[in-house]
Amino acid sequence: MFKVIYLFRNTKTFFSIENIFRQVAGILTSEKACSCESVTLPRPGFSPVSLLQNARYVRGLSADIYHITGDVHYITLLFPRERTILTIHDCGFLHQNKGIKRWILKKLLLDWPVRHSRLVTTVSQRTRLDIMELTGCPEEKIVVIPNPVNEKIYKGTASFNEKQPVLLFIGTTPNKNLPLLTEAIRGLSCILDIVGKIPAPVEEKLKEDNIVYRNSFNLTDEEIADKYAGSDIIVFPSLFEGFGMPIIEGQRAGRVVITSDLPPMNEVAGGAACLVDPHDPGSVRAGIERVIRDREYREELIGNGFKNAEKYSPQSIAGKYLECYQKISKT
Repeated sequence: MFKVIYLFRNTKTFFSIENIFRQVAGILTSEKACSCESVTLPRPGFSPVSLLQNARYVRGLSADIYHITGDVHYITLLFPRERTILTIHDCGFLHQNKGIKRWILKKLLLDWPVRHSRLVTTVSQRTRLDIMELTGCPEEKIVVIPNPVNEKIYKGTASFNEKQPVLLFIGTTPNKNLPLLTEAIRGLSCILDIVGKIPAPVEEKLKEDNIVYRNSFNLTDEEIADKYAGSDIIVFPSLFEGFGMPIIEGQRAGRVVITSDLPPMNEVAGGAACLVDPHDPGSVRAGIERVIRDREYREELIGNGFKNAEKYSPQSIAGKYLECYQKISKT
């Protein structure tokens, strides 16, 4: 039986990257497909001190396969190329930086790690194309493996509230597009349920526009599952994603999903979401209003969405990673 070590970033909050691979490792371990160990790096960020301490920390690790799970791609350089697999969730860090900082991050997090990996996995065709374009990596080296849906998400049973629906909005980073959604729902009878810390200017705008909202953050998996089950509509008009987990989580919860008509969101939705233009508040509002008033359309999306989410079961995704590990272990 071969051994896989998962290398995780250091973060104060439990995010989807960690959840994804802990699900995968748990399934592979229970099925005795391989031996799995998780290692979390001691330092966050990309300062010289963090890079040095993290590099020292992983010295002495021994495994048949080293899987760098995301955000700490540079650690790839410290392991044997033929036994290393790198997962890249998106290339958003390049869009958020300019000049010399962008150049350094591109080398540390993309160019050198991709070149030094036996295989690269990514979560969507959109990110696969980005990696190929930015690094010149051959397409046969990159495997698209989507994220698994969290099994703690359960199907809600409450009837749809047409008079004042709860709109669940996950994430508050700039790409999630909360300011535009705020503009889109001005004057609409609804409750906006925001998960994530709200930037002060956006919160001021919510109050100024008399939008009924509630806010929470640092939630457990169980609390997130309750949020999905207790909502009426999942609104996810993101401008940029590597994947778009709230789409399939909302579908698994039996809730109608509204998301951006952009890759990879429209790809992940699988034809089972209301697609809108995330640059146009009028388009987002029209999508919300149609979902509220058109019961037949809404129920069709919910039924097809639940079927679409089944394709992202943790067992199926774990099997795809196992195929990659077996390929590497035989070389």
